[in-house]
Amino acid sequence: MDTNDLIRIGTCSWKYDSWEGLVYTEGQASNYLKQYSRHYTTVEVDQWFWSLFKSDTPVLPRAEVVREYADSVPPGFVFSIKIPNSITLTHHYRKDKTAPLVANPHFLSTGLMERFLQAIEPLGEHIGPLMFQFEYLNKQKMAGLHHFLELFEVFRQGLPGGYRYCVEIRNPNWLRGEYFDYLAEHGLGHVFLQGYYMPPIFGVYWQFKERLADPVIIRLHGS
Repeated sequence: MDTNDLIRIGTCSWKYDSWEGLVYTEGQASNYLKQYSRHYTTVEVDQWFWSLFKSDTPVLPRAEVVREYADSVPPGFVFSIKIPNSITLTHHYRKDKTAPLVANPHFLSTGLMERFLQAIEPLGEHIGPLMFQFEYLNKQKMAGLHHFLELFEVFRQGLPGGYRYCVEIRNPNWLRGEYFDYLAEHGLGHVFLQGYYMPPIFGVYWQFKERLADPVIIRLHGS
């Protein structure tokens, strides 16, 4: 079996002018993604995560951008795609932390998820793991892990098959047996995150490695 079928290494984006002369041919910045895909077999798409702004109208991927990405990469290349935060945020972001919480009406919306999957459908075989990134959910936003899993289970039951779904949580205390058992039972991948006050990856891995479902994603975003 090709190693690329087991382990893929990529970056969190490809849009870096500073990579000219390193990854990209200097002076040929017309299509960084096409050049990137000659060196790596996967990349994370972060830009579609940022979808919930001042209004309650979520922003979805533009059709021309999706087609451009699909046309820029070779067979076998996959995108690890972060699900829009309009689906994963319980509440709108607050610049003023003393301001009252404003609920996000699209939190865990299966209808919005369906629209998002339709928008990225032209990527076809290039669609890799779909990552649900949840922020640190304190008691104001979520009663606890059990309540979170109850809500996510209702949402999960409405998800279409044929995709690989992964979950990233940022509550260190939630990384326990109940969480990993739930993922394993439903074939959901776990996203290991280095940084953002999460515990060291190796410690969590060795504790729960027998309960991990495929795929497993490791995101290295600082120490």
